[in-house]
Amino acid sequence: MRQGKRIKGHGEETVLAYRILDVFIISTVLVLTSHVYNGDFSNSYFIALSAGVFFYSLMAEIAGVYRATHSHSLREVTAGLFFSWLFTIAVMLFIAFFFKTSESYSRVTLAIWFAFTPVILVVWRIFAYKYPCIFNRDASEQKTVIIGATKSGITLSNAILSNPLLNLQLTGIYDDRSPDRLHAEKLPVPLSGTIDEALHLAKEHKVKHVYVALPMEAVKRIKQIISHFADSNARVYIVPDFFTFDLMQSRWRNVGNVPTLSIHDTPFYGFSSFMKRAEDIILSMLIIALISPVLLAVAVGVKLSSPGPVIFKQQRYGLDGKPIKVWKFRSMKTQDNGPVVKQATKNDPRITPFGSFIRRTSLDELPQFFNVLMGTMSIVGPRPHAVAHNEEYRGLINKYMLRHQVKPGITGWAQINGYRGETDTLDKMEKRVEHDLVYIQSWSLWLDIKIIFLTAFKGFVGKTAY
Repeated sequence: MRQGKRIKGHGEETVLAYRILDVFIISTVLVLTSHVYNGDFSNSYFIALSAGVFFYSLMAEIAGVYRATHSHSLREVTAGLFFSWLFTIAVMLFIAFFFKTSESYSRVTLAIWFAFTPVILVVWRIFAYKYPCIFNRDASEQKTVIIGATKSGITLSNAILSNPLLNLQLTGIYDDRSPDRLHAEKLPVPLSGTIDEALHLAKEHKVKHVYVALPMEAVKRIKQIISHFADSNARVYIVPDFFTFDLMQSRWRNVGNVPTLSIHDTPFYGFSSFMKRAEDIILSMLIIALISPVLLAVAVGVKLSSPGPVIFKQQRYGLDGKPIKVWKFRSMKTQDNGPVVKQATKNDPRITPFGSFIRRTSLDELPQFFNVLMGTMSIVGPRPHAVAHNEEYRGLINKYMLRHQVKPGITGWAQINGYRGETDTLDKMEKRVEHDLVYIQSWSLWLDIKIIFLTAFKGFVGKTAY
């Protein structure tokens, strides 16, 4: 029978164990507390427990708690745990208030559950980090060598040294190449020797894992090394040289049994997409309710300041480069939506006096919260540019169109870093695009909250907004 060449995942059992233990802790704390303070575990507490497990599991997945088990520091994991549990508490309290079910529960019971659960979750996670053999009976045998003093090898060695839960003991980095081709000065440990010396260790059963981290173009050499290590009992791994490419939110996808890697992708995939949309809906509804008097006042001001409609709808590129209509309060006497779009400049004669005020303060952009509610924009994301500007700059700025891997936003990382308003030079536009791509690459819920918070203080008013 011909064997398929499917690449299997590694570590799924450990991740499953973490998920099960987290649920066990959440459940045990509530069940025991309920029995101690209430004498039983009623149906209402079962409903609360089910909701708690569901929302915690959802948020832990979004926060990358289980992915971080193998790739991130203990600090990042514990932060994700606390955030996921705080979100769970907030949602459950909101549901209890909305449906008026809070009287069905003992405040003491819930307080103990809410307070002790994250503490126990973190304590056992720290214990697991300190004693990794709990999840790996071969922890004492995980001696590891890296073949290749390359960027990939350095990144891998840092990951091994910073995460004891991987159960990998780095015994050395080996490379035969000339010093001018190595990154020896950046190695976290001294170069240990030649590849033949590493092979000797493997044949002597002194190494269990061998990671080959040579450049991708050295295919012939890599095959030769793999062939040599096949004469040992060491497990050999290939470390793909992804630094050859400028990856952005890349992820593995299996097409049938064929693994593929996306080079440029969106951060909003699966639960992340759900979380981003939930953030947009909840915040836009709340903000619209809060600013409704301001919306009314600005609408009256626009109507009285010059003839024409209050709302101006202009075509922009949205998600995946598809055209959308962006709403703004009209600030100009005339609008040019033709093939050549001139950006607003200082003392632009097209701008009305009232329009100048609402542009400087970004009040003209407030109707875009309705765009967010309708799903064509996000609160945080790259600012949408005029269609004509897109066509101009996509030919001048590398990766310009990657901004459209996400929905355009009302505010963004570029805006709070000073790249708001007029971009009268190519360099300024390049910097804005650079910041947009940094946002896409680094997206997290925390980053969105940070941008929204900073926008309230320095993002609405800018010297280059006319």
